[in-house]
Amino acid sequence: MAIEKVTNSVHNLRRGLHDVLIRPLITEKSMEQNVDNKYTFLVDLKANKFDIRNAVESMFDVTVTKVTTVRMTGKTKRRGRVYGKRPDYKKAYVTIKAGDRIEVAGSPLFEN
Repeated sequence: MAIEKVTNSVHNLRRGLHDVLIRPLITEKSMEQNVDNKYTFLVDLKANKFDIRNAVESMFDVTVTKVTTVRMTGKTKRRGRVYGKRPDYKKAYVTIKAGDRIEVAGSPLFEN
């Protein structure tokens, strides 16, 4: 009898859409990019471009043309003599098809 190897890897588990997209990133730079149909999201560190594309397309009913990801390292901070580190995070720049808009409850998620 062969013993099957059971792996508990996170990559083998199927993540939901809300686990991939954490929240939209709203900054001055991201608001300027909305004119070019580019939107910025904070995403899970283990999410790849295919996961991000599928999550955005199914949640917002738009067509994604390009996904670019950036992995940011957390800053080292100091409080007195104690040093600490903020957590690492990942940003995704999502370009959608011209004419599509990301809306939540009938109003645009990002204001131009």
